[in-house]
Amino acid sequence: MANLLVDERDVKFVLYEQLDIEQLGNTAKYAEYSRDMYDMVLEQAWKLAESELAPANRKGDLEGCIYEDGSVRVPESYHRAYGMYCQGGWLAMADRVEVGGQGLPVALSLAAIESFGAANWSLIMFPGLTHGAARLVEIFGTKEQRHIFMDKLYSGKWCGTMCLTEPQAGTDVGALRTKAVRNADGTYNISGTKIFISCGEHDLTENIVHMVLARVEGSPLGTKGISIFIVPKKRLENGQLIANDVACGGVEHKLGIHGSPTSVLNFGENNNCIGYLLGEENRGMRIMFQMMNEARLFVGMQGLSHATAAYLAALQFAKERIQGTEVDRMKDPTAPRVAIIKHPNVRRMLMFMKSVSEGLRALLYYVGFCEDMVRSTTDEEEKEKYQDFIDILIPVCKAYGSDMGFRVCETAIQVHGGYGYCQEYPVEQHLRDCKIASIYEGTNGIQALDLVGRKLVIKRGQLFKRLIAETEDFLKWARRDFELREQVALFETAREQLIHVTKYFGLKGMTEDYIETLLYATPYLELFGDVAIGFMLLWQALIAQRRLQEIYVDAGATDTASQKEVLASNRSAAFYRGKVASAEFFITNVLSLSKGKAKAIMSGQRSVVDIPEESFALS
Repeated sequence: MANLLVDERDVKFVLYEQLDIEQLGNTAKYAEYSRDMYDMVLEQAWKLAESELAPANRKGDLEGCIYEDGSVRVPESYHRAYGMYCQGGWLAMADRVEVGGQGLPVALSLAAIESFGAANWSLIMFPGLTHGAARLVEIFGTKEQRHIFMDKLYSGKWCGTMCLTEPQAGTDVGALRTKAVRNADGTYNISGTKIFISCGEHDLTENIVHMVLARVEGSPLGTKGISIFIVPKKRLENGQLIANDVACGGVEHKLGIHGSPTSVLNFGENNNCIGYLLGEENRGMRIMFQMMNEARLFVGMQGLSHATAAYLAALQFAKERIQGTEVDRMKDPTAPRVAIIKHPNVRRMLMFMKSVSEGLRALLYYVGFCEDMVRSTTDEEEKEKYQDFIDILIPVCKAYGSDMGFRVCETAIQVHGGYGYCQEYPVEQHLRDCKIASIYEGTNGIQALDLVGRKLVIKRGQLFKRLIAETEDFLKWARRDFELREQVALFETAREQLIHVTKYFGLKGMTEDYIETLLYATPYLELFGDVAIGFMLLWQALIAQRRLQEIYVDAGATDTASQKEVLASNRSAAFYRGKVASAEFFITNVLSLSKGKAKAIMSGQRSVVDIPEESFALS
């Protein structure tokens, strides 16, 4: 742990020892890359995060964004940091060289994003949204659109946004009213209002390119009639950028992410807002989901970024804060005072944060690795398998990652005690900045409905079946480990509970009782997330246990006393013991609750829907 943003040793453990991303070098796409190259990229990312992004974070939180006369000024400290980010080519690090990217693995890019997000999430939102917009233009844009917009987005010269939400159409996207009218030259006149637009107006770049959902006149109602348009703040005419009738009506005053302007945007107030159709008419939702899936993984990374930074801050505080005595000398007034990390309850909180952070890191990086396999394999069946893994895990990454990331931040404040509630310490900002992650890019309730209502049923349940089959292959290996037999048994029980509940949902979905699957979708996603994290941590523990035994053998440590000496003097041994402890803690204290969660889900208890509205409270 060289810094207080990310656990550098654990990042490398996941990438090299768990996922073995070096194997990607066997494919044509990643053949030119090596571990030396990956290490260099990581070192540069950590350096940028620590030296440029983090110092701008506190200033940005205190200064916020200033709205004045339709324009927005971002924190002054952001300009240099954003420039350094773009100069380093970080925005397109995992994109094809042909489009200006560096062609690096997605899993590696997520490791970089974790450190950037831990340093300054508000700032990293600007390039994060820009990347999503650039990808849409790359995949669905015309040659001319790619020429005008894509290069400038991938370079960071222009920023991008995603414009879905309207005052009357949040989750219910099909109710949007933004209108597109065809022009004779093939462009469209756009008119309407969008709200809650992250990075919607600012002075960080000379232009902002909005991806806007709108309905072409005469198109069907609902989501089937939605199209998507490229609507720049300034449009290019005769080689010059001119105003495109996009006006900012204000910015929100928020709990957190103060350095990121959340804007109200008015399109076409003067009937002179030109939009360019992306793809085909009435295909907007399908195209937008390309950006949404990327954004949802990005939000899962937000939960992880805040969690890892909050945990490391709490760990440092617990080692330095002197309070109380050792437990066995509590009644001795002469006993020396000790750091609070010596207290059992504090250690319990730290273990919760450590295990959740490490589990989330593994899960999110794994999804990135799956994307790398989709991009690099020439085997179509293997490509489909990894895409199935991505599709079913994306809502879990977003919802479980943001929920548990927030819980880690909350626990970090508890470790700090009263100090954690004060602005002098960073954990209170991590909590504030993290909260939005469970709300935007589709609330976590929507993620649960997506998992239950779409991902479990498409391809006749193939996505879930493939994931379970993968865990069965893993268990054939895990069952041979005697040291971790209790954890393996608990994981198997939880896995069976998840399978049982999934089958139960399948049956309910074919009857008039389908309401139960909607009612318990969120608890189901939580159970799914518990099992996914338990799987990742158990996988890590099996690797770590083997490495630890090798160290013991090399040191001739054959008994408990000599092994303790090794743990005290050998950093690698201590690290691997910590990996095993993370799995032991999470599986015993969190995953073991799966029986109760499954029982509640399948209880058939319907008081939530049966209670009259009048019974919630007397007005």
